[in-house]
Amino acid sequence: MKKRMHQIELFMKYPHEVQSEGLNKLLKAAADTKWGIAHHYKDIDNNKKFAERVPLQDYDSLKPYIDKMRKGEQQVLWNTEIKWFAKSSGTTNDKSKYIPISSESLEECHFKGGKDMLSIYCNNFPETQLFTGKSLTLAGSLRTVEGLETSYDGDLSAVIVQNLPLLAELARTPNSEITLMDGWDDKIEKLANATINENVTSLVGVPSWMLILLRHILIKTNKKSILEVWPNLEVYFHGGINFNPYVQHFKNIIPKDLFYLETYNASEGFFGIQDQVHSKDFLLMLDYGIYYEFIPFLPNNTQTNQTILLQDVDLNIDYAVVISTNGGLWRYQIGDTIQFTSLNPYRFKIVGRTKHFINAFGEELMIDNAEQALKIACEKTNAAIIEYTAAPIYFGDNESGTHQWLIEFENNPEDIQFFTELLDNALKNLNSDYEAKRYGDLLLKPPTIVQAKKGTFFNWLKSKNKLGCQNKVPRLSNERLIINEILAQMNQNA
Repeated sequence: MKKRMHQIELFMKYPHEVQSEGLNKLLKAAADTKWGIAHHYKDIDNNKKFAERVPLQDYDSLKPYIDKMRKGEQQVLWNTEIKWFAKSSGTTNDKSKYIPISSESLEECHFKGGKDMLSIYCNNFPETQLFTGKSLTLAGSLRTVEGLETSYDGDLSAVIVQNLPLLAELARTPNSEITLMDGWDDKIEKLANATINENVTSLVGVPSWMLILLRHILIKTNKKSILEVWPNLEVYFHGGINFNPYVQHFKNIIPKDLFYLETYNASEGFFGIQDQVHSKDFLLMLDYGIYYEFIPFLPNNTQTNQTILLQDVDLNIDYAVVISTNGGLWRYQIGDTIQFTSLNPYRFKIVGRTKHFINAFGEELMIDNAEQALKIACEKTNAAIIEYTAAPIYFGDNESGTHQWLIEFENNPEDIQFFTELLDNALKNLNSDYEAKRYGDLLLKPPTIVQAKKGTFFNWLKSKNKLGCQNKVPRLSNERLIINEILAQMNQNA
C-alpha cells in the first residue's frame, strides 16, 4: 500500500505525461483491431490526430460493435478477449447498455480502483483495524449471454466479485454464491443471515440498497443500532449516487463517527476517489488505462464537438467527460458533468449529467442544485427523504410552468407548504437562472410537491424489474415519462 501511495503521488506530480503515455499505450494495443484499422491508429502519434481521426462517440454509435462482441466476435474494439459485459444502469431506463469489460480494464482499472480505495483509507488512518474483520459487499447478479456459455453480462459489481482473487474473497462476506444471487426478496434475507454473526468492519455498496439491507438486519435482530450487530464497523465505501439524501439515515442507525469514503466509479471505468479526510472532492485517477478529454458545458445547455485536454481545464467550469479506455471505449461521452476544484493535483466534484437536468424554461436546474436545496429544506424542517424525482409541468392555457416534485419522505415535514417555500428559495439562491425564471411567476411558478407513500419508488423499480444494487431512480428529467408512470402506478394502487 505504501508503494502504491508513492505511485499515486507520481501521477499527481506528472499528470500530463501520464495521460500522454496512456493514450499511446491504448492506440498501440488497439491498432490491429477492426476499429483501430478503420481509424488508422498506426498513423496516430499525438492527441490532435486522435481527436481528428476519431469522432465523439456515445453508446448508440458504439452499439453495433458491442453487439458483435456480445455474439462472440473478437478483435473488434479491443485486442484481447472480451467475455464480460457490465449492464449499465446509471439511469433507470427500459433499454439497457452493455459495457465491454476486458481483462485489462478489470485488472488495471476496476480492481486497481478498489485496492487504491483501501490504500488511501489506510494511509489516512494508519491505526485502522479494518483487516481484523470482513467487508460486507453488496453486488448485483450475472448471467450467461444467450447462446454463448463463455460470455457473461450483469452488474459491474457482479463481474468484479465473480473475478476476485482468493485473498480478497476470504476478506469479504457473504460468499459469492449469495452475493451474486438474483431476486432481491430472497437475496436480502440470505444476506442478513450470512452476515449478522460476522465481524464486519467495513461496508461496500450503493447507499440506497445498503440502507434497505441494514434496516432489514435491525428488524431481524431486534436491535436499534447497527453497532449492536457489528461493534467494530469503521468505514463505509460507497458510490453510484449522491450521498447527501442518505447521510442522516445512516447516522440514525450507525450512531458513531463512521468514516464515509466515496468513490466515483461506473460501468465504463473507475474515475475518482475521495482522498482527503476533510473534503468530499475526488482525486482524478490517471493511471487506470483511461485517457480523458473534456467538453465545456455551455450556458445554453449545448455542447460543441471540440474537446480540451486535461492541461487546459479551469476551475469551476462545468465539463462533460469524454473517455478512451482499455475496455475498448473510444472518445466515449459518459454523460456526467464535473467541475474541477483543484488543478494541482486534479480534484473535482460531480455536478450533474448531460442528459439529466431540467431546462424546460431556461432555468438550467442541475442535480447538484437540487440535492443542495433539498438538503437545506430538510434540515430546516427536520424532514428526511427516501427517494424523489422531478420534472416540469409545461405551460398551460394562460398559465406559467412549474416543477413537480414527487417525494417519498422518511420523516414528513410538519408543514409541506413551508418545505416547498424553503426548497424554492434555496433553488433561487443556488441558481441565478432559476431565480430569473421565477421572477414574478411569469415563466415559472413555485414548485409543487406530491408526497408519495413509503414504498412507492421501490414498487416502481420492482415493476420495471429493476430491483438490485446497481439501479437508481432518475432524479431530474426534461420529460414527464418517468414521473407520469410513477404517478399512474400510485393512482392505480390507491
